[in-house]
Amino acid sequence: MTDLLRKPLAVAGKVHDISPEDAGWTHVGFTLYRLAEGETAAEPTGGREVILVLVEGHARLAAGPQDFGMMGDRASPFEKTPPHCLYVPAGSDWRAEAGSGGCTLAVCSAPGTPGRPAQRLGPEGIVTATRGKGANTRHINNIAMEDRDVADSLLVTEVFTPAGNWSSYPSHRHDEDDFPRMTLLEESYYHRLNPAQGFAVQRVYTEDGSLDRTMAVADGDVVLVPRGHHPCGAPYGYELYYLNVMAGPLRKWRFQNDPAHDWIYQRDLKG
Repeated sequence: MTDLLRKPLAVAGKVHDISPEDAGWTHVGFTLYRLAEGETAAEPTGGREVILVLVEGHARLAAGPQDFGMMGDRASPFEKTPPHCLYVPAGSDWRAEAGSGGCTLAVCSAPGTPGRPAQRLGPEGIVTATRGKGANTRHINNIAMEDRDVADSLLVTEVFTPAGNWSSYPSHRHDEDDFPRMTLLEESYYHRLNPAQGFAVQRVYTEDGSLDRTMAVADGDVVLVPRGHHPCGAPYGYELYYLNVMAGPLRKWRFQNDPAHDWIYQRDLKG
């Protein structure tokens, strides 16, 4: 089993570089750059589509021959405003040049087919929504979920979990290719904490116990979810942000709750 908890490779430049081969799966790739003002990053997409997410800061973004200009308007993801994002199709390339103050740029990738147009995906078209109740309340920026026909296989979303709350909860899984009951989706979590010295907890486990890993997650860590349930908890005093990337054979999100905890979901449905 590949290591599910990935620490940053560096404090600047290419901070994460997780390919499907490195993760031990087929679809999801995740790269993260932290660039100082004037620094650049550029990559060809090859046979993969890409969604660039400006987690924080400003950058001039280009896709193929198209210059999309300076994008980004939040100094921290904890401002909770919709992010500036750019879709880049397979068979193309992208380039970023950090603006004043630098930037943190996430590169979310999955298999794609050339032909879709490069396009801005946010902040326009992204509405911050609230999900859950009580200590299970969290806030969602759906960047590219299935209701937006903007990608071949990528599903991308941001989640803000208030201090003391849980998210990706009740525990659920999406690890079987059995639509419409469930879809098979690999998933990565890029975590941030506020204040940054905090920690969160994420458990990745299967009902039969063949996989059961509980991780203390620090600011900037990535957690890989190849299968199983994957709840997160934010301790009192620390807000949790994460950027989710999902992809699989079918671009739909269908999941099943852990039967041991589904009663929570059913109770909340009844109000």
